[in-house]
Amino acid sequence: MHAAHEPFETGTLVTGDGHEVHWERSGRPDGTPLLVVHGGPGSGASPWWTTFCDPQRYRVVLVDQRGAGRSRPHAGDTPEALRHNTTAHLVADFEQLREQLGIDAWVLFGGSWGSTLSLAYAVQHPERVRALVLWAVVTTRRHEVDWLTHTMGQVYPAEFDALLASLPAGADRGNVPLAVNRLLLDDDPVVADAAARAWCAWEDRLATLAGAVRPSPRYADPRFRLGFARLVTHYFGHHAFLAGDAITGHLDRIAEIPAVLVRGRLDIASPLRVAHELAQGLPLAELHVVEDDLHGPGIEGERLIAEALDRFAGPDRRADRAG
Repeated sequence: MHAAHEPFETGTLVTGDGHEVHWERSGRPDGTPLLVVHGGPGSGASPWWTTFCDPQRYRVVLVDQRGAGRSRPHAGDTPEALRHNTTAHLVADFEQLREQLGIDAWVLFGGSWGSTLSLAYAVQHPERVRALVLWAVVTTRRHEVDWLTHTMGQVYPAEFDALLASLPAGADRGNVPLAVNRLLLDDDPVVADAAARAWCAWEDRLATLAGAVRPSPRYADPRFRLGFARLVTHYFGHHAFLAGDAITGHLDRIAEIPAVLVRGRLDIASPLRVAHELAQGLPLAELHVVEDDLHGPGIEGERLIAEALDRFAGPDRRADRAG
């Protein structure tokens, strides 16, 4: 692991449809390009991500996705941040930024929701991806969203019942994130904040398999709490705005891209089979199952990620596609 990098350049990508996307570059200006694809959705890209990358070998591009971090409008300030905010928009932002920065192809480094977004980008632009390094791997399909709500509600019935109790009578409990999202968009800030607290309490429960809930300090910030909850439920409630086979049905497009996938066996935020099946469909993928219950990478996961990134720095390791 390395010390967090200081950026040598920051900028704003003006999308033309109402969003201004913050980005910054750090590390070596002529190093191997690496795109950080943060999770959430809505977490924002913190300097923590750069600690996995050797600043003498990588040119790291941090991007705050639409509505998150330092991008504007922020979902914690206005529901307008959810307009023109889908996976297709985020993928287009990455492509526009890649072209703007003069990058031919980059390594993609993402976790959790960021793994879904990385894979969605890769299957659309495989020629622009040198390698994939992904942890807490998910694809945000319908059955995965059902897993992190209704299935986990069987494991944590009291906490899930508390989340359901936050919904008004008559709300569609078949799609819990979408029902919560409607409350988060309420004109009454008290209603919206209560929904944000309810959703973030459920996120806290899912973050640890057993024992007392350890509240995340980031949810103490009302603006972050509301923005995060709005973006998560927006994307989860619409199953990432992707067809069910948008990623898994097109793995042949990325079959020649090296990939390292890291998952905690008991990470209950999604079924392990998702990562297992992705690895089976990608000939150059390595799946590392860490015997842990963390949704984050954990100590062993951090080591595996750092080693993978060290391996992918330098010459493009993709297979010869001309053959």
